[in-house]
Amino acid sequence: PCGISMAAMRAVYLLRSAASQGRARERTYVGFTVDPRRRLRQHNGGRRRGGARRTSGRGPWEMELFVHGFPSDVAALRFEWAWQHPNSSRRLLAPPLRRPRERPISFALRLLPRLLRAPPWSRLPLRVRWLRPPPPSLDLVPPDHVVQEQGAEPPRLKRKKGRGQEVEVGMDGCGLCQEGFMLPRPFQMQATPLLRCPRPQCSMAAHPPCLARLFLASEPLQLLPVGGTCP
Repeated sequence: PCGISMAAMRAVYLLRSAASQGRARERTYVGFTVDPRRRLRQHNGGRRRGGARRTSGRGPWEMELFVHGFPSDVAALRFEWAWQHPNSSRRLLAPPLRRPRERPISFALRLLPRLLRAPPWSRLPLRVRWLRPPPPSLDLVPPDHVVQEQGAEPPRLKRKKGRGQEVEVGMDGCGLCQEGFMLPRPFQMQATPLLRCPRPQCSMAAHPPCLARLFLASEPLQLLPVGGTCP
């Protein structure tokens, strides 16, 4: 499989301690990173290598999974905080209580689908990448649009070289509002790119806001559509 672009990576990850004995045994840690592979090395290297205070000297650590696909750092950091503090987060209206003798990793995995189902994350195109196959069975299923991936270890990220690619500008207009966006070249970067139907036989193209209004017709109180049917 190909690597993941660094520009697109905002990951909230779950670590578990692989220590066989002592106070560190079965500890967990939730954090945020733009490079899971590098962050895992830092945690296992201790504070001198950039690891966190809570993980230093309590390893070795293994990464159980990470959630990615967040549209901004703020969205990812809020997800991280809610996973770390489920009883203080306003996103979980009825956070589950930790069961007697429940392992920390089991409790963290029980929280995960509940967070994925809570707004605003329930509307985002998130992906869960499991790094220790086979993935465990969760007591609550994540939303249908959340993609679950598998991989033996954190992926290598492809660093982009040179300048970013120009935004594609539609040449034949929006099929919903019927407005075209062929602007003079100095203004092309201000144009709204069109989204095109992925089916080869369909020529439909539309602005994202136009599609959003169409897809949200049955959910007028929502801001982000989860999906919809090509018109």
